[in-house]
Formats: sequence, structure tokens, C-alpha cells
Amino acid sequence: MNWFTGMVLFIMIWWTALFAVLPFGTKPVVKADTVSGWRGAPERPGLLRKVIVTTIITCVLWTGSYLLIRSDYVSFRHGYFAEPED
Repeated sequence: MNWFTGMVLFIMIWWTALFAVLPFGTKPVVKADTVSGWRGAPERPGLLRKVIVTTIITCVLWTGSYLLIRSDYVSFRHGYFAEPED
């Protein structure tokens, strides 16, 4: 895996993990808007904490993905997943 592929994989994992982490710990606004009843965004979303947790999760998943890609366990060049030779 070259640096560009590694960076793209990291960004894809990061965004997916971010959307998985965003709902954790959010509480809706207690008092709704009197006119529309809309509760809106949470009072304290804790975005910095969620970004840090997302980055840690991404580092772990990216490292596992990197090691799996670099190993011969899953290979598209030879073995079970390889293209048949003519």
C-alpha cells in the first residue's frame, strides 16, 4: 500500500467511525421551542471528545487493515482469491 492509498483508507475509516460515534452521549434539549416544538441540536454535543475518540478508533482499525493488507493472509496475487492463470 502506498502513502496515497493509506491516506484515502484512513479518511474513509475516519468518516465512517465519526458517524458511528456522533450519537453517543448526546441528550436532546430539555425545553422545546414554544412555536414549532423543535428541539434542535443537543445542548453539549462534545465534538472535540468525539473527534479524539474517532481518531483513536480509526488508528486502531487502520493499523489492523494495513497489517492485513501487507500480510499474505488475504492476497489477490496468489492463493484462493487470485485470478486464475490462463
